[in-house]
Amino acid sequence: MSHVLAIDQGTTSSRAIVFDAALSPVATAQEEFTQHFPRSGWVEHDPAEIWDSVARTCRAAVKKAGLAAGDIAGIGITNQRETTLLWDRATGEALHNAIVWQDRRTAGTCARLREAGHEAMIRARTGLLIDPYFSATKLAWLLDNVEGARARAEAGELAFGTVDSYLIWKLTDGAAHVTDATNAARTMLYNIADDRWDTEICELMGIPMSLLPEVKDCADAFGTTRLLGDEIPILGVAGDQQAATLGQACFSPGMAKSTYGTGCFALLNTGETMVASDNRLLTTIAYRLDGRTTYALEGSIFVAGAVVQWLRDGLGIVAAASETQAMAERADPHQRLFLVPAFTGLGAPYWDAEARGALFGLTRGTGPDEMARAALESVGYQTRDLMEAMAADIRGAAGAALGDAAVQTLRVDGGMTASDWTMQFLADILGAPVDRPKVLETTALGAAWLAGWKAGICPGPEGFAESWALDRRFEPEMPEEEREERYAGWKDAVRRTLTS
Repeated sequence: MSHVLAIDQGTTSSRAIVFDAALSPVATAQEEFTQHFPRSGWVEHDPAEIWDSVARTCRAAVKKAGLAAGDIAGIGITNQRETTLLWDRATGEALHNAIVWQDRRTAGTCARLREAGHEAMIRARTGLLIDPYFSATKLAWLLDNVEGARARAEAGELAFGTVDSYLIWKLTDGAAHVTDATNAARTMLYNIADDRWDTEICELMGIPMSLLPEVKDCADAFGTTRLLGDEIPILGVAGDQQAATLGQACFSPGMAKSTYGTGCFALLNTGETMVASDNRLLTTIAYRLDGRTTYALEGSIFVAGAVVQWLRDGLGIVAAASETQAMAERADPHQRLFLVPAFTGLGAPYWDAEARGALFGLTRGTGPDEMARAALESVGYQTRDLMEAMAADIRGAAGAALGDAAVQTLRVDGGMTASDWTMQFLADILGAPVDRPKVLETTALGAAWLAGWKAGICPGPEGFAESWALDRRFEPEMPEEEREERYAGWKDAVRRTLTS
């Protein structure tokens, strides 16, 4: 039993990765599944298709590794967060498609909750803004719109869960209705200060407590599965961004990671201090290990890698994302072009849903190279916005207990980190080192480490942190005067873009 199996259930695909005891990936299987858009702003997944894709990829990865169930010490699960499912306890069948985190159907409900003055209470207890992003109003919608659902829920016949809970239910044939603290923290129903489901918020949302899963540590006994034949314990669970935080070994206050995919999610470890943000960041649980909760500040950028997709698919000025690095290197360094990629609004710390993309500083000399450079630079500028907001929160009264735990180095992962030019600009505009690890699959790595640690075949947090391997550190090289001049130009461009 010298291997662990990580299930990485994402928004567009399911992956299974087998890791050895040294946490090196051995074999991978991946399968995409259908995205359903029943109305404008609605996004759904078929729960049965998710489950089938997970089951197939698990079997395929273990077979590809040349292993059997008896070789797997434990399973770790990481998942798309906030996506909401409701199912029959007797049959395990979902009553409706899963409502995905991107879904905006409950925007009106959220507006009414804010207008009724509930946001301060909900923020204080859950660390979250009232938004359709989170699970609570999605679950309320299911109870109110699926025929008979509310009556059956009140009779104790139904179960609610995020994707991790649903997968564990299916893996254990209904023996375990559980989740972990990081996924519970994204529902807008969980009191992260008291580490419990909040009865008052549940009453406000009209959600019976009997629907809710038991909340466990991230490394815990979640049940056993016979998916591969012999019994295998499920020993680790964390939401995707928290799993990436663990995979990056961000175990100390002040350590931060930023994941660059379609968008970008940055998390800053704030230790045992629950920092209430004054800058529209989210306060969340980073992880809970051995019964001790570690908190984080989280900021999200809506458009990171998607800006390169726009260059390729929208403008047609690149055929492949990899071309942008050479274009940025060729671009006229004296042109100050600012692309604000607010294609779907601006996320943290602005939260302007009505803002739209804009390009400032065009001249007759501006060409595709300069636009590619501005696109890559926009990711660095937006990341600095998040880091500035986090630093301000730490300097504020709520973060006073953290002392000098400011961000010293940013650990990065995700597809965009393959671009050396982009990472160098990120270090330059932050004025801080940027560390790229050797293992970029940090989300699955975090889930694998949780399971391996609980199984006793991998080291604890300190030992795992020592094994974290650096691929390259990008040190800031830009003169401070230029750095601040460029960032001031970006802030002016954003100011011109905001709608309020």
